[in-house]
Amino acid sequence: MSKFITGYALGTTAALAATVAAVGSAWAQSDNYYTGKRLSVVIGYAAGGTADTDGRLVAQFLGKHIPGHPTIIAQNQPGAGGLAAINTAYNVAAPDGLAIYQLGSGHYLQQLAGSSVVKFDLTKMPVLGSWTRSTYALVMRTDKFKSIEDIRKASTPPAIGTQGLGTGTYLFSLVWQHALGIKLNMIPGYESAQQDLAIERGEIDGRTNTTESIVRSRPQWLSSGFAKVLAVSGSERDPLIPDAPTVRELVANPGALFETINEGLSAARPYVLPPKTPSAQVVTLRKAWNDMLGDQEFIAELERRKFKFIPVKGEQLEAFYRRVVADTPAEVIDILKANFK
Repeated sequence: MSKFITGYALGTTAALAATVAAVGSAWAQSDNYYTGKRLSVVIGYAAGGTADTDGRLVAQFLGKHIPGHPTIIAQNQPGAGGLAAINTAYNVAAPDGLAIYQLGSGHYLQQLAGSSVVKFDLTKMPVLGSWTRSTYALVMRTDKFKSIEDIRKASTPPAIGTQGLGTGTYLFSLVWQHALGIKLNMIPGYESAQQDLAIERGEIDGRTNTTESIVRSRPQWLSSGFAKVLAVSGSERDPLIPDAPTVRELVANPGALFETINEGLSAARPYVLPPKTPSAQVVTLRKAWNDMLGDQEFIAELERRKFKFIPVKGEQLEAFYRRVVADTPAEVIDILKANFK
């Protein structure tokens, strides 16, 4: 837009025409670029969980909005809580616009912490966006723990399953402890579906999950009283689980860690491209993404699955990552460093 304004102000119609031609040429190249090609949606987690469902929905609906209508496949590349896929995107993948990577909500926090397993810089990766915001919930079997106060008084901390360091569920399991003054025994290595089975078998006492996932995958836990949501992350109670108190209802001051990461982790599973992806492909894929968000068939499918549809624009997330990398308080970074090696 600035080129158009400058050209007009200077009266250089030739420059304006050249700019229009260049933009038109980029669109034409991009229109032809995807014809007959295959594009991958890379999911950094195993099949069967919410992240997998999310990625497969994107693979199902995005293609019809990309000029040339490439074949789109969903590809699982699990490992290290989603980090294996993002490290591949940053260091190995060709920047050709033929692979879209699902980002873990908390990966930017690992970057802030300087974790040795992080081999990327999110401020250099184009972001397409996220189609929903998540409210995180701490859910616990009620045969041992019926309230946050029960956890505070427990001689043995409850065992909590986690997927891995980069996931929002792991990070909020960390946040509950700092914000609510409780101790949890966090056990990594469980994929999402495995955590639910482990709770039912009694291997672990509870987990962190999104309210949508709990209501969709294990509604009988709540209706039968087998399990209970003891806290949620949002600023207001979640209408999906209205009896569950928010963190701010339970404690007057949740602390800097909660305040810093709550916004970023709420943007569920953003999608990014490798660095140096050509601008023509970035523009095309971002437009296709935004068009998908307006696709009534896509929205109807989300509603059928009881997903919340609260999209976050790619430009907004890019600005957030740049800001948080530059401005996060030192005390929060120290906490993150203590937990991400």
